Amino acid sequence: MRKLILGMAIVASSFVFGQKEDVNKKLQDANKAAMDAYNAKNYTVAAPKFTEVYDLLKANGQEDKTYMYYAGLSYALANSIDPAIKIYTDLINSGYTGVQTTYTAKDNKSGQVGTYDKQTWELLKKNPKDYSEFKTEQTKSVESDLYETLSTLLLNAKKNDEAIAIIEKGLAKFPNNAKLKEFQGTALYASGNTDKFMQNLKEQLAKNPNDATNWYNLGVLQSKNEATAADAETSFKKAIELKPDFFNAYQNLIFTIIGDDAKVVENINALRKTNADEASKLIDARKERFTKALPYAEKWYQADANNIDAVSMLKQIYIITKNNEKAKEMKAKEDALAAKAK
Repeated sequence: MRKLILGMAIVASSFVFGQKEDVNKKLQDANKAAMDAYNAKNYTVAAPKFTEVYDLLKANGQEDKTYMYYAGLSYALANSIDPAIKIYTDLINSGYTGVQTTYTAKDNKSGQVGTYDKQTWELLKKNPKDYSEFKTEQTKSVESDLYETLSTLLLNAKKNDEAIAIIEKGLAKFPNNAKLKEFQGTALYASGNTDKFMQNLKEQLAKNPNDATNWYNLGVLQSKNEATAADAETSFKKAIELKPDFFNAYQNLIFTIIGDDAKVVENINALRKTNADEASKLIDARKERFTKALPYAEKWYQADANNIDAVSMLKQIYIITKNNEKAKEMKAKEDALAAKAK
């Protein structure tokens, strides 16, 4: 499951209503049950309880979508994808941003600071002898988080087309949101729209040429087409330049340089019986490619010396390039790593 973007802290609330006692008790009980379950990380229980609080508030004319946000957050943390998707979609469509204004004042007699609704707070301001230090505080908007989390949920559910739609809607509001841009590429790639994904990557790199991940992703796409293999090498090298420990970039760069070695070996073996000269040319060209890949294999090994794939790759290249001492050294290291992994 993709990591969820869940940035809003849940805080306990108190309710003051001019309603029947049983209504207030239901609210208090539901709120406490939701908070207790959430704090105990029992999100499966917390989610419907937060929904219950929302429904009770709404029925009493004090709708607060924050509790639906809490419910959606809890469903997401419980890995209940479908109800989480529904709630986040409804919140976005309703225009919910999470922005709330808190009104506080100090009771001069007790010295305690209390939180009030706006109407009561305005009335208290008219009585400065009893109340002072009137303050308002506005909570941060969570609108961008809503788009990020819903995108993640949709991608987890493999609803790639829906994810693309919500990501584009989010980017229309938050054009510089790096996570939404990353998710857009993921969704486009997952949906099989590689041409649009490549265009998306190039647009992002034009704005931020120092993004190693985007250079790597571009290289992966370019490496799938023999006509753009040279471009792929450039992209992987750029990724490594920006992030020297980008192990996957080293590996893919090496594979791109070497090409389809199994096919080359098959052709060499076939030609040895019928055209020795042509087979020799292929052998020389193969050795040349491995020699070209060698420095990157060595850098990969230097960056990740205990990666058995890096060791095996370097061993194979040393064998092809006739560096027998180094090949033996890598063989010993490969055996040691394999034994340790058992």
